[in-house]
Amino acid sequence: MAQAGRRWQRSLFLWLKDWGFTQSHSDPCVFTCDRTINGAKQSLVLGCYVDDLFILYSDDGADSLYSPFTTALSSRWNVEDEGPVSDLLNVDIATDADCVILKQEKYIAQLVDTYLADG
Repeated sequence: MAQAGRRWQRSLFLWLKDWGFTQSHSDPCVFTCDRTINGAKQSLVLGCYVDDLFILYSDDGADSLYSPFTTALSSRWNVEDEGPVSDLLNVDIATDADCVILKQEKYIAQLVDTYLADG
């Protein structure tokens, strides 16, 4: 079943496009979806790495785009929401009220220890 992940990814990408997502030209594993709900523009940004999805969303209120998206996703596949992400691919992730903060301090320290151990 070496190709099972690739088949799942192909299926997911087609489903995302049908749902209204646009695939990034610079990274084919990143998708965006913008919609206006009750007069407010909302956005979803989705990243796919192997069989993990990372979703950023602009609104989590009662009329959020995130809610119907995750409901549709869960009805199509058996998915598990693991809650807010704190790190992904050696990038530490934190959120503030209006921004996402990305840091690689631990990874850089590891590189320094590995390659510049002598100072």
